[in-house]
Amino acid sequence: MSLKDQITEDMKTAMRAKDSERLATIRLLLAACKQKEVDERVTLDDAMVIGLIDKMIKQRKDSITAFEQGGRQDLADKEAAELKVLSGYLPERLSPEQIDAEVAALVASLGAKGPGDMGKVMGAVKTQLAGKADMGLVSAAVKKALNP
Repeated sequence: MSLKDQITEDMKTAMRAKDSERLATIRLLLAACKQKEVDERVTLDDAMVIGLIDKMIKQRKDSITAFEQGGRQDLADKEAAELKVLSGYLPERLSPEQIDAEVAALVASLGAKGPGDMGKVMGAVKTQLAGKADMGLVSAAVKKALNP
């Protein structure tokens, strides 16, 4: 079963359980998937759905920070609940040590020498680690590997 099908089944389950908060978050996710399919005229595969979920999680984290700075804990709590639901659809994340090892191997295989090769390395790393790791940690690992 594809990830998108799993999300649809979870929506049905949330409807039956009358879990309105979970249902609202899942509907937001499915709407974002549908919007991407319509905009780009593609059928989303699991990797694309994971990328979309990553983007939504980053938005939620940014919103939580902004709401807490603005003194709106009620809205921050709502975003945190959405973040928890969205995080449940991501695969197991790599640890920082695993990320460092993957990046070091990729840098060696590409023959990257310094900071000028950052774009080349990041392009390759994104395809290899998409959905498996937090891209902020990956970017930091690439910078560290290219700046000895």
